Amino acid sequence: MSPGSMSLRLKFNLVMLATFVVGLLLAAFFVHRISVETATQSQLEQARVMMGEARATIHYTDSEVAPLLAEQMKVQFLPQAIPFFAAAESFRLLTRDFPDYIFHQATTNPTNPSDLPAPWEAAIIQRFRDDPTLTRLVSQSQVQVGQDGKAHGGVGSAGEGGQVLSYALPIKVTEQSCLSCHSTPEAAPTTQLDVYGSKNGFGWHIGDIVGATIVSVPETYALQRANHLTLVTVGWLVVVFAVMLGLVNLLLNAVIIRPVRHITEIADRVSLGDFTAPEFEVGAKDEIGSLATSFNRMRRSLENAMKMLGD
Repeated sequence: MSPGSMSLRLKFNLVMLATFVVGLLLAAFFVHRISVETATQSQLEQARVMMGEARATIHYTDSEVAPLLAEQMKVQFLPQAIPFFAAAESFRLLTRDFPDYIFHQATTNPTNPSDLPAPWEAAIIQRFRDDPTLTRLVSQSQVQVGQDGKAHGGVGSAGEGGQVLSYALPIKVTEQSCLSCHSTPEAAPTTQLDVYGSKNGFGWHIGDIVGATIVSVPETYALQRANHLTLVTVGWLVVVFAVMLGLVNLLLNAVIIRPVRHITEIADRVSLGDFTAPEFEVGAKDEIGSLATSFNRMRRSLENAMKMLGD
C-alpha cells in the first residue's frame, strides 16, 4: 500500500462508523420521544390512581365518619369530619412514598385560606366553569415559585417550579349536605365559625363548580426517567455496535483482506519475473475465489509467454 493511501479496512470501518452514528442519532431521538410519552402516561396513570384513592376517602368520610362526629361538631369543630381535610391528610401520608406528587383541592372561595388556588390552578377551575360538560382535565401548567423557594399548590412537593403535568376533576356542589357549611354563615356550625370566621367559604349553590381536585407532578421527573432510559438504550447500542464491528472486522480480515494480501504478494513476485512463486490456492467459490482463479490463469499464461519468448 503506497504512503498516504487508505486501507480497505479503514475505509470499511469509517463507512460503518458514519452509518452507526447516523443510526444512533435517529434511534436516540425516537427512543427519547417514546420514553417521554411512556413516562408521562405512567405518571398520569399513577395520578388517576391517587385521585381515585382521594375520592374514595372523601366518600367514606362523608358517608361514614361525618355522621358519627355530627354531635361532637356542635361542641367542638373536628376537621376529621370534613371530607376534603380527610383526603388531604390521607394524601399527605401517601406522599411519603410518592414525594414528587402534589395534591390540592383548590377552591376559589374556600373556608380554609390554604385551599385558595394558585394562578395555574385557577386557570384549571375556569376551564371547568367554561365547559360544564368537562368531567376531567389533563393539562400542562407553568408553576410559579413563591418567596419560600417552593412551587405553589397543595400537599406534596413540586420541586422549584417549572412545568407540571396535572390530572384534575371538578369540585361541583351536588349534595344538599354541602350547603350546611357553605350556604350562609347563619346555617354553618358555630364551631366552624369559631375556627374560620364568617367571611370565607359561603355563598355556594347546588350545581356550582367551586373548585377542582388536582393531582400534579413536575414534568422534570418524566424527563429524568426518559433521559435515563435513553442513555441506557444508547449505551447498549454502542456496546452492541462495538461487538458487531469487532466480529465484522475479524470476518473481513479472514475472508477478504488476508486472501487479497496473499494474492498481492504473489503478483509482486511474478511481476518481477519470479515464476517460482506458488499459485494461489483457491478454497472458496466466491468473488475472492474467482479473482484467485483468474490470477492463476493469467500467471500461467504469462509464464508460458515468457518461455516462448525465451525459446
